[in-house]
Amino acid sequence: MQELIVPKVLKRGDTIALISVSGGRAGDEDMRDRYETGKKRLEEIWGVKAVPTPNALAGSDFLYEHPEKRAEDFTWALKNKEINGIICMMGGDDSYRVFPYIDLEAVANNPKVFMGYSDITSWMAVFAKAGVRAYYGPNLLTPIAQPISLDEYTKAAITKCLFTTEMLGEIPSCDKYTNIEWRDVSEDEIVWTLNAGYRIIQGEGVVRGRIFGGCAGPLQQIIGIDFFPTSDFFRDCILALEVHSPYGSTLAGLHQLRSLDAAGVFKYLTGIVTGQMDEAEERMLTRFLKYEARREDIPVLANVDFVHRTPMTVLPMGAMAEIDCRNATFKILEAGVTD
Repeated sequence: MQELIVPKVLKRGDTIALISVSGGRAGDEDMRDRYETGKKRLEEIWGVKAVPTPNALAGSDFLYEHPEKRAEDFTWALKNKEINGIICMMGGDDSYRVFPYIDLEAVANNPKVFMGYSDITSWMAVFAKAGVRAYYGPNLLTPIAQPISLDEYTKAAITKCLFTTEMLGEIPSCDKYTNIEWRDVSEDEIVWTLNAGYRIIQGEGVVRGRIFGGCAGPLQQIIGIDFFPTSDFFRDCILALEVHSPYGSTLAGLHQLRSLDAAGVFKYLTGIVTGQMDEAEERMLTRFLKYEARREDIPVLANVDFVHRTPMTVLPMGAMAEIDCRNATFKILEAGVTD
């Protein structure tokens, strides 16, 4: 993978654009309180000014019907000299519909922090094509605006990655986790599960590579278009991959893996980090790697906190990362941002 331009560190007093490049629920009536909660938290915790892009609160129906307006907001946030960083409101399922309207030169010429997860995965590919680092991490509505308060793990991850120039170093696993929560619930209704920590599914030794990835489904959707990376892009890469199996179907997850394999994704990888996996999912993945991708050699570290649960870490795309199979550790060997 080529080295990517690293955006500048965020600081107190900066202006953050809140954008709806995927789903538009931040503008729906039942989500407006959640939006206001997230905006207030950003401002109180990190001392920034948070502003919505012009169409960010136009609502789900409008933004679905007008992907070009999402692109206009994206370009506006990039070119606006008063905007220092961009945080996505939420994921969704159709970011790829915005891509025909994207001004790629605006991304390359205005490198700024851009963070989100889930369907925002495909935007990680957009930034990579432009040669700029993006950040796979929390959206505004979840988990930044999660009920009650923002957990300390997510808060610390955002702070260290985006608001300091310290090397990120070892990324610890969280102590406990809970499901992404869209309802307004009381503290007593939130169910936390003690976390067993990282686990090596296969592989040995210590491997390093530049990190890239996110959620398998959005990557699968953009295979075949210009924004999907070539197989050579993944050379010496550690792939962060959440294999989502809708309705508990491991076969659906396998289809995602097969699509990515057909696109050459697994050929040159040095390692994989993934999320929590049950026995069926783990068996599916290891069988696929052995018999289909022919990568039985590749280290796989599971239960890393970048997937659809709370809390979440932040993964700076293109940063040098390390998997240590001997100690089941995961490190980012660079700072997230630059001076």
